[in-house]
Amino acid sequence: MLRRIRSNRDPRDTLYSELRREFGTYFQAGEVAVKRLSVAYPKFLFSCMIVLIILSFLLSFTLFRHSSEKKVHQPVTRGVQQGFDRITGIATSIRQALELRRVVDSLSAKKQLTPTDSVLLDSTLDRLSRLKQSLK
Repeated sequence: MLRRIRSNRDPRDTLYSELRREFGTYFQAGEVAVKRLSVAYPKFLFSCMIVLIILSFLLSFTLFRHSSEKKVHQPVTRGVQQGFDRITGIATSIRQALELRRVVDSLSAKKQLTPTDSVLLDSTLDRLSRLKQSLK
C-alpha cells in the first residue's frame, strides 16, 4: 500500500550547493560589487555601521521595550471564563434535573400518594419544567 520512495541522489548535493550552482554567477557578481564598494568607501561604511548600532541601541531601550509583567488579555480571558461558567451552570442544571427525575420516578412508583407526596410531586414537576426552560 505504501511504497518506499528510493532516491538516487548524490549525498554530497545539498540545497546550498544546488543554489550555488544555479545562481552562482549572481552570487559572484554581488560579492564583487560589495568588495568594490567596501574598498572605495571604507569610512562611510564604518560610519553607517556605527550609526545603525547606536540607533538599534536607542530603539531597543525606548520604542521596543517590553515590560517584565505579562499582560493578560481581558477579552479572551473573559470569554473563556464565561464559557466555563456556562458549562458549569448547564452541568449543575442537568444534575438537578436528574435528581428531580429520580424523585418523580420514586413518587410515581407508589400505588397511592399521600397529600404531602402530591404536593412534593407537583412542586418537583414545576421545578423540572423551569429547568427545562432555562436549558433552552
